[in-house]
Amino acid sequence: MVRANGAVSLRELARVVQTSEVTVRRDVRALEAEGLLDRRHGGAVLPGGFTRESGFPQKSHLATAEKTAIADLAAGLVQEGEAIVVGAGTTTQELARRLARVAGLTVVTNSLLVAQALAHANRVEVVMTGGTLRGSNYGLVGSGAEQSLQGLRVSRAFLSGAGLTAERGLSTSNMLSASVDRALVQAAAEVVVLADHTKLGTDTMFQTVPTDRITHLVTDDPEPDDERAGTELQVLADRGVQITVASLPGVGPSPAVAAAAAADGLATGRGHRDLPGPRRHQGLRGGQALGAPAGGEAPTPRLADVRRR
Repeated sequence: MVRANGAVSLRELARVVQTSEVTVRRDVRALEAEGLLDRRHGGAVLPGGFTRESGFPQKSHLATAEKTAIADLAAGLVQEGEAIVVGAGTTTQELARRLARVAGLTVVTNSLLVAQALAHANRVEVVMTGGTLRGSNYGLVGSGAEQSLQGLRVSRAFLSGAGLTAERGLSTSNMLSASVDRALVQAAAEVVVLADHTKLGTDTMFQTVPTDRITHLVTDDPEPDDERAGTELQVLADRGVQITVASLPGVGPSPAVAAAAAADGLATGRGHRDLPGPRRHQGLRGGQALGAPAGGEAPTPRLADVRRR
């Protein structure tokens, strides 16, 4: 599966082979010892350093439940009448499917898949960039795409990528895609990154969004023993990134999150948790503002500040 897809998550492996994640994790360690793959936070990749880019058919079958949960939460950040940009990717495609019912929305995108998902949404205006089509992700890239974004200004950019670290921010494996993503970022007042747990702590060749330009991260719970992913989330929060963690149906929180919730007397059922960074964020979800409370900046959060709703 790793040879076919380039990367795979432990959760996905456990589902496919119908065994426990404990068994999968043990076997992955054995395969790494033989030099057949490299373990990554919550999954495995081909050996040899930076993660290579997988094709769309492979990526569309990776972490599907996680992408759905992330898209559900991200859609709640979009308000009626907004103008936004949405980049290429399988997670942003899931987001686009949920934006079709947002009235008065204008979506600028370089993704054929995003445009297709919104093609029959009567209340949504879709604006596509120019450019050259990349078959691996059905995105438009090149100078034509970048030039069409010059002078554009929207409220938010929703982007995905191949990897996310606190040190470098969001990155991708393709130079042309990275260049267009940077142009999308320049057009937006705020940047929302959609990244499932398999991308946390993964670094790829081309930086697209530095950490200090990421306003909000929507992700899912890392694997229970993935301490590094938890550390990445904490450092991102310390650097001012608003973090929302989606919970999957039937999947409990990681031990660190559960302990923090228990200490505060919080429920640990389905839903999501916010790990708010000190940067104020004015997006609305369900009538509630995210970020610092009125009247002052929020203190720098710790993992014990995680909230599940």
